[in-house]
Amino acid sequence: MFNFADSYLAANRYHTKNWSLGVILLLLIFILPSAKSEEEAFYVAPADNSSPRATFEGFLTLCNQAYDLFIKEAEGGAEITKTQKKRLVDELLRHLDLGEEPKFTRLTTGKQASACIKEILDRVDLPHLDEIPGPDELTADSESGLLERWRIPGTDLVIHRVTEGPRDGDYLFSPESVTAAIENYEVIRELPYNKKSTPNFYAWYLTHPGNLIEPLIKALPESSRTHLVGNQAVWQWFALGIAIILALLFIILSYFFGRKISSRVKDSGSWRYSLTLFFPIIAMFIPLAFIVLVRDQIRIAGPLLSVLSFAANLMFLLASTIVINALGNRIAEFIISKPGIHSKGLDAQFIRIIARVTSLILAIIVFLEGGKYLGIPISTLLASAGVGGLAFALAAQDSLKNFFGSIMIYMDKPYRIGERIVVKNYDGVVEEIGIRSTRLRLLNGHQATIPNEEMARSDIENVGRRNHIRRLTDLRLSVDTTPDKMEEAVAIIKEILENHEGMKPDFPPRVFFSEIQHTHLVLRFIYWYHPPEIWEYMRFSQEVNLRIQRDFKKEGITIDVPMRQLNIDPIEDAEVNNDPEEIVE
Repeated sequence: MFNFADSYLAANRYHTKNWSLGVILLLLIFILPSAKSEEEAFYVAPADNSSPRATFEGFLTLCNQAYDLFIKEAEGGAEITKTQKKRLVDELLRHLDLGEEPKFTRLTTGKQASACIKEILDRVDLPHLDEIPGPDELTADSESGLLERWRIPGTDLVIHRVTEGPRDGDYLFSPESVTAAIENYEVIRELPYNKKSTPNFYAWYLTHPGNLIEPLIKALPESSRTHLVGNQAVWQWFALGIAIILALLFIILSYFFGRKISSRVKDSGSWRYSLTLFFPIIAMFIPLAFIVLVRDQIRIAGPLLSVLSFAANLMFLLASTIVINALGNRIAEFIISKPGIHSKGLDAQFIRIIARVTSLILAIIVFLEGGKYLGIPISTLLASAGVGGLAFALAAQDSLKNFFGSIMIYMDKPYRIGERIVVKNYDGVVEEIGIRSTRLRLLNGHQATIPNEEMARSDIENVGRRNHIRRLTDLRLSVDTTPDKMEEAVAIIKEILENHEGMKPDFPPRVFFSEIQHTHLVLRFIYWYHPPEIWEYMRFSQEVNLRIQRDFKKEGITIDVPMRQLNIDPIEDAEVNNDPEEIVE
C-alpha cells in the first residue's frame, strides 16, 4: 500500500522551502485513509457470472449486503449514498436475465424479482456450494458442450446460460424465473424462514417509503403502514391517489397557461414566443417526475408499477411529440421574423409548412424509438405488415394529394394570405394556407375550408391582385330625349369624370350614347379607379351618382325607370280560374 507519511517526509527533504506542498500532503495523510476505510467498509464485488455457482453465491452475498445496509439505514443506522445504492443494485441485477423485459421496467422488475427470489431461497434447504456446478464442473450435456440450465433444488428457479447478446456465455437467473418470482413467492410465503435469512425483505421493499417522505409516513397510524391491500400498504394507495391528481393538475395547468400565453405573445416577437416553449417542456417532464416519485418514494411495486410506468412513459412520449411540433413552429416564426420575409406571404407559409413536415417526421421517429423502449415493436410492425402498410398508403392518398397540392400552390403562388379570391363559387379573403387545406373568410363572415388538392386544379379569380376597379354603368334615358339633350347628358358626365379622383392617364373615362331600344335610350359611361381600394371607390362612385342626378334634374334630363309589362290571354286566364263562360267568350 502506498505510504503517504513517507511521501510527506520526502517532499520536505527535497523541497524544504515548498511548505504548501507539505501541508497538502499532511492533509492527505488524514483524509485519504478515512476515505479508503469508508470505501473498504462498503465494497461491492463485481458480478461473476461464469458458472451457476458463481451466480448463486454472488446473488446471495449481494442480497444479504443490501438487506444489512437498507434495513440498518431504515432503523437509524449509517446512511449510504445514492451512488453506493445504485452500484449495489446494478451489480445485483447483473445476476438476472432481463433481456425480455421492456427497458422501462427492467429496473423495477429486477429489484422486485430479486427480493422475491431471496424470499424463496430463505425458505428452502439450499445446496452446499460444492454441489452447485462451478467452472470445473460444467460438463458437456448439450451440443454446445456446456451446461445450459441448472435448477435450484426444491424450487422452480433456474440459472441458465445466455447464448446471445452482450451477456453471451454468462449464467443468469432465467427470464421465466424472473417473471414468475412474485407468483412463486406467494405460494411459499407462509413457510418458515431458515436460520440464516433476511426476514421480511420483500415486505420492507413493498411498504418502506423513500427518504423524502419517510418522516411524514412514520407519523401515520401503524395500521396504515403495515396493512396491505393488493400487495400495497394503505398509505401507498392514498399517496398514489394524491400523486396522480397533482400530476394531472400540473399537466393541465402547464398546457393551459402555455397555450394562453403563446397565443397572446405570438405576434409580439419571436424571442418572447420562443420562451413559451417552457410550459410544454415542463408538462413533458411531469410524467417522469411522477414515476420517480411513485417508484422511489411511495415505492409502488408489482404489476401496478408496470402499468403506471407504461402510462407515464407513454404520456412523456406523446408530450415530446407535442414539444417537437411546438419547437418547429417557433423555429419557423424565428426565421420568418427576419427582414425581407412578409409574415403573411407565401414564403412565410412555405417556411411554416416545411417546419411542420420536418417536425412531423422527427415526432414519428421519436415515437417509434420510444415504442421500442416501451416494448411496442411499432417500426417492426409497420415494416413487416404488408397489408397494414398497403391500407395505410391507401388511406393516406387524399393527404398526399393535398400535400402535393400545397407544394404546387407554393410554387405557382396563385394567391397569398390576405388576398380576396373567387373559387368554386366561394368569394372571400385567404386566411390560412395549410398543409391540407386553404381557409377563406367569406364576405358574409363565414369560413370556408377547401382542400389544397382541389385548389391546385381549380380556376381561381384573384380579386386581391387587381390593379384597379372598373365601373361600367348604363343609364336608361326616355325615348323622348332629344339629340340635343342626349349630347348635353354626355357632356355633363364627361365634365364630372374629367381628371377624376383615382384616374391614371392611361385609363381615361369613356362616355357614349351606346344603344337605342324601342323602350329607352342607353347612355354608357366607364371609368377606372386607382388604387383598388373598395371603400374609397364606393365613396367616389356615390359622389359621381349624386352629381349626375343633380345636373340631369337641373337640365331637365329624365332617367327612365324600367317598366314591367304583363300580358294576359283571356282564355288561359279563364282556364286557370275554371270559368267556362269566359272560355266561351
